[in-house]
Amino acid sequence: MEFIYTGIDKNSVRQKAKLQANNEREVVDFLRSGGITPISIRKIDDTQGFSIFKKVKESDIILFTRQLASMVLTGLTLIEALKILKQQKLSPAMQEIINDIIAQISEGSTFSDALSNHKKYFSDVYIALIKAAEKGGLLDKILARIADNLERSDNLKKKVKSALFYPAIVLTGMGAVIIIMNIFVIPQLGSLYKSLNLQLPITTKLVLLMSTLITTYYPILIICVIGGVFLYKRLGKTEEGVKIIDSLKLKIPVLGEIATLTTLDEISRTLSLLVSSGASIIESLTITAGVAGNYRYKTAVLETASLVEKGISLSDAFEHQNIFPPMFTQMVRVGESTGKIDESLFKVSDYFERDLDVRVQTLTTAIEPILIIFLGLSVAFLILSIITPIYGLIGQIQ
Repeated sequence: MEFIYTGIDKNSVRQKAKLQANNEREVVDFLRSGGITPISIRKIDDTQGFSIFKKVKESDIILFTRQLASMVLTGLTLIEALKILKQQKLSPAMQEIINDIIAQISEGSTFSDALSNHKKYFSDVYIALIKAAEKGGLLDKILARIADNLERSDNLKKKVKSALFYPAIVLTGMGAVIIIMNIFVIPQLGSLYKSLNLQLPITTKLVLLMSTLITTYYPILIICVIGGVFLYKRLGKTEEGVKIIDSLKLKIPVLGEIATLTTLDEISRTLSLLVSSGASIIESLTITAGVAGNYRYKTAVLETASLVEKGISLSDAFEHQNIFPPMFTQMVRVGESTGKIDESLFKVSDYFERDLDVRVQTLTTAIEPILIIFLGLSVAFLILSIITPIYGLIGQIQ
């Protein structure tokens, strides 16, 4: 377990640090052996062990940020606002996090440092913005902007998920029906056709072959599926694997365009927020790279930061990557000439979001008839493959 302690050393200097130990008693013994008088000892990162019933959701973070911004805006101190928030109807996990933040601030930590101990729930962008707010004394405004940003990001994810939910359910159901038929129905018919020594059409032979593969070699198929999932996860943990997977995601018809727009919206919105908070361009680009949902764009943003550091303008650095659309680089160039890069980036983000809405609506509208046609053809193929030999048998009897 990891603890954070505060104490006074022999020279009456306040000490604060982290320490790995099995319990608080070991921490106390360690401090006293070093001539440090302990003031407070607290186990940190307790939220790592939460069960599924105490999970912190994105909606909890959004609600926390929005309510905290409103309270600070009314003139309440940060501690007062946090203590009031602790009494609100938030999830138990969120209340534990708030308790921990209050304890850390009471011990002398800054708000941003307290949030840093919960990076699982508060992103680098969130923490960087709070740091900027603490320096500029604009905590209420920055919190409101963060809440707006989180809500837009959450809405964006929901739109994409809702567009993919229907086809995922339909295809899953169809796959389940096909597997059940191949296990329980088609083998019986295959035995019947074999006993009658019928001449089978090629489509029926294909269906029977698929059924045989599923019923006879299902252990191998299961192993292949599990192996494929394992390999995908392993690839996802290597830099080269992530690079390949993310490149393929961008090339998928329709869905690749949605993924691209989602990434561009996230980059432009986050960069706008960081720049408007007072962070430097290089710092903003470095942090933004961390939230880019695709390896190619993450690399491009980091290379952009490197070029800007060498003295190249932001718009030229973006244009040099050959991955950002001309409209994006042009709006950045306009922002540079007017001195309002944050506003230009926000407008670009708004454009990408509207474009994404149109693409998602188009996908949602088009996916239903496409699925109906696909399901109709699949069912027709399956039924005809099964029934055709029976009609042939009836013809022979007549």
